[in-house]
Amino acid sequence: MNLNEIIGSGESEITEFKTSLAEWRDVVETISAFSNRSGGRVLIGVADDCGIVGVDIGKNTIEKLTNQIKQNTDPVTYPSIRVEEIGGKQVIVVDALESKQKPVLAFGRAVIRVGKSNQKLGYEGIRNLTLKTSKVYWDGLVCEGAGPEDIDEEKVMRYLERREEIRKVSKPEKMDMKTLLLNIGAAKKMNGETKPTNAGILFFGKNPQRFVLQSQLRTARFAGRTLTRDFLDRLDCSGALWELVGQAEDFVRKNIRLFGFRTEYSFQRIDKLEYPIKAVREAIINALIHRNYSEPADTRVAIFDDRIEIISPGSFPKGVTPEKPKHVPVNPVLCQLMYDIGFIEKYGSGIYMINELCDEWGILKPEYELSEVETTVSFRSGGKAIVIGEIEKIGVELNERQREGLKIVFKKGKIANADYAKMFGISRNTATNDLTELVEKGLIKRVGRGRGSYYTPKI
Repeated sequence: MNLNEIIGSGESEITEFKTSLAEWRDVVETISAFSNRSGGRVLIGVADDCGIVGVDIGKNTIEKLTNQIKQNTDPVTYPSIRVEEIGGKQVIVVDALESKQKPVLAFGRAVIRVGKSNQKLGYEGIRNLTLKTSKVYWDGLVCEGAGPEDIDEEKVMRYLERREEIRKVSKPEKMDMKTLLLNIGAAKKMNGETKPTNAGILFFGKNPQRFVLQSQLRTARFAGRTLTRDFLDRLDCSGALWELVGQAEDFVRKNIRLFGFRTEYSFQRIDKLEYPIKAVREAIINALIHRNYSEPADTRVAIFDDRIEIISPGSFPKGVTPEKPKHVPVNPVLCQLMYDIGFIEKYGSGIYMINELCDEWGILKPEYELSEVETTVSFRSGGKAIVIGEIEKIGVELNERQREGLKIVFKKGKIANADYAKMFGISRNTATNDLTELVEKGLIKRVGRGRGSYYTPKI
């Protein structure tokens, strides 16, 4: 885009106009705001209505502007400054890149570009900007108020044993506890003392919630399909992060339905929970390790008659979506510790695994509701569903069409002969034969006669 096009597009998140050099203080502030975001340009000699008014350029004009920017930004900013001629008038173009070190202060204040204006940053905004730039994550910070005495050494030993069992990493024989905690990111040196990090307290703390109150996991089983004050069961899970997972899993198992049936093909009974526990567990783990712990809200699991919702503070990292999950850890130390003990199998694969488990279980893949404040993952009940793999384990043989067709029957509740034939590109006679076999094996039943008939789950 050339300069005329840029001016014609008006002011934006990356472009600002100034009529003259008399507004140099505003220029310095805007350069700072651009540096704290994704960069931008200031055009001096252009009016708010995009009209070219031009500026007079003297011998030392550019040098003076450069010094004004250097002397009033901290850390010192060195933007690119050039002069362009448009319609016989001179315009100064000041280009600022995003700073690698943030925040960049202007006249001792921190500002950031939001839309077409510069917004002053408060304490929390400055803190978050600093953390993002320095790559110091929340879980790697020293836990305020905690000391070595707040670490449960028995939990550390259990971690080492589990890591050796799962990841084949031998337990260190001669390493002292402080050195070990430093090596795995569970502690840091501060003023000559070894202090637990937030990750260290959440993973090995005697009482993690004493220091990180929002780290507890609240679970509840509500009556009906809406969030009310009435609940059938509840549990506030507390303890180390991996202990929360076990407590929440037990609560979910206790509060979802168990379906059972026998097929006419076999006397063996097949029992199946309403949801794939492994998928729900994976979603809970994701909620706990990828949440924003700077927010005071709790992680929650809500069970309703028709769904399970898992809510965690914070949103997906920039560039990551449920459709295209990537390994961009919000809390990398916690991710590594959970991986070490087998709670994470492969980085970035969790959402794919959840989708596959739901498909195999016969329910829809989970829905994601994202906002700047929180992320909600919803598992929808499929009612009386079925696990195809379990059916085949007892000797019920199914062809590939029947496997997929059976999933559709349990997901949608019914299927017609014509729909089955169209789905697989086969004749109606072949479709009838496939569906009749499923009826004979006790998996579905036929409802009605003739062309108006359809097939539904039998269990």
